[in-house]
Amino acid sequence: MASAARPPASADALSATDAVPSVSPMGSTPAFSPLYQQIKGLILQSLQQGEWKPGEVIPSEFDLASRFKVSQGTVRKAVDELAADHLLVRRQGRGTFVATHTEQHVQYRFLRLQPDQGTADEEGPAQRDVVDCRRQRASADIARVLGLRAGDAVLQARRLLRFSGVPTILEDIWLPAGPFKGLTAERLADHHGPMYALFEAEFGVRMVRADEKLRAVLPDTAQATLLGVDTTTPLLSVERIAYTYNDIPMELRRGLYRTDTHHYYNRLS
Repeated sequence: MASAARPPASADALSATDAVPSVSPMGSTPAFSPLYQQIKGLILQSLQQGEWKPGEVIPSEFDLASRFKVSQGTVRKAVDELAADHLLVRRQGRGTFVATHTEQHVQYRFLRLQPDQGTADEEGPAQRDVVDCRRQRASADIARVLGLRAGDAVLQARRLLRFSGVPTILEDIWLPAGPFKGLTAERLADHHGPMYALFEAEFGVRMVRADEKLRAVLPDTAQATLLGVDTTTPLLSVERIAYTYNDIPMELRRGLYRTDTHHYYNRLS
C-alpha cells in the first residue's frame, strides 16, 4: 500500500486546487501533496477509525465530494488508489465497499504457494492443524518487528497446513497480545477460513499489506518431523510482517514451505 500523505487538520481546510502545501519535517521548505492524496488520507483515517466496517458500502463519490468540499474527480482518483491498494472494492451498479478478507477473490491474497500440478482451486483449501498457541513475553527481535518493548506480552501460535493430506507449510506466528485478547488455540482451530478473516471479524484488525523475505534453509529436528521430511531437505523460508492501516505492524509470521510438490508464485507488474 502506498503511504498516504498526512491528512489536513479538517475537511474545511481543503480547496479545489491541484496541490496543498504542507510543512516539511525540518520546518523550512514547504512540501506539496496532490489534493487527491489528502482525500485518500482522510478516507484512510475513516477506515482506521471504523467509520465504515469491512464489507460495508462507503458513501458515494458525490457525497464524499460534498463532505470534503472537493470535486468528484478528486474523490474518484483517491478511491481508485485505495481500490488498487485492495482497501476498497468497486462493484458495478452497487457502489464501493470496504474490502474484506472473507471475499473469495482476496481470501488468499497473501498466500503465494501454488501446486505444481493443477490449480489452487482444484487442490482445494488447506487443512489447518493448530499445534500450539500461547501467551509469552516478546524477545528483543520480536518486539522490534512489532513495534513493542522487549518483554511486552505477545501471542505465539504454531500451525501446520496440509494440502491433500500432505504437510506442506509450518508457520510460527507472533501477534501483539493487546489487540488479540482472547485468541486461543481452540478459536484458531474452530475457524475454517483464512486467519486474516478471523482477525478482521472477531478482533477488528484488518491486514492491508505485508512485506516478505525469502531464503532457503534446512529444518531443525522438530520442524522436519512436523513436515514429514528429514533435516537435510531444503525448505523455503518465508518471513512476513503484516500491517494494518497507517503501517502499524500487527503480525510477524515465519513459515517453512515444502517445495517438492508446490512452488512460490508471484506476478510482477
